[in-house]
Amino acid sequence: MTGESVKSSKRVLDPMDRVSEVLFGLIMVLTFTGSLSVAEAGRTEIRTMLLGALGCNLAWGIIDGVFYLMGSLAEKSRLVLTLRAVRNAADPQAAQRILADALPSPVASALGPAGLETMRQRLAEYPDPHGPARVDKSDWKGALGVFLLVFLSTFPVVIPFALLKDISLALRLSNAVAVVMLFLTGYAFGRITGRRPWVVGIFTMLLGILLVALTMALGG
Repeated sequence: MTGESVKSSKRVLDPMDRVSEVLFGLIMVLTFTGSLSVAEAGRTEIRTMLLGALGCNLAWGIIDGVFYLMGSLAEKSRLVLTLRAVRNAADPQAAQRILADALPSPVASALGPAGLETMRQRLAEYPDPHGPARVDKSDWKGALGVFLLVFLSTFPVVIPFALLKDISLALRLSNAVAVVMLFLTGYAFGRITGRRPWVVGIFTMLLGILLVALTMALGG
């Protein structure tokens, strides 16, 4: 096993990542649409708002994608260091302690000394990884997914402003779309975490509105 072949334990983009990135993108774009004054807004202000919302989510999509790559690289590096520590441990008991520390507590407890020893023996069969861990194709796919989720979550909320001339109607429709998306995001989060989806959906919707209001109040 080489440093390049070390794989992250995460999927390319797991459901929790997808939900959190969509929620983040929604909150970002709502800080723009929520600051729009129907009484004062003209087509120039609408265009400025649209460009600002798209540009902001574009920038944050890139930043989040970079953070995703950094997180994947950090996890792979941790796996390489753990493998080397296990292989270089002074005795089997020390190696077992390293494995137990690297695993979630319930998993380590369930395995027990016998299970940890079996794992240590199997890891000892792998060749020593050479060189540092590196990002691979799956990491780049994950980063692209993060970018697209943050950026594309902008469009459903801003499309009414691009299609409708009635600014008041566009704002109401945009807010309705945002509320529905917040609810659906929370509903998906509830299903992923094993909680009541409807309750989590309503809570996420209210929390999203509160976070947007707080961001706007703080000048965000």
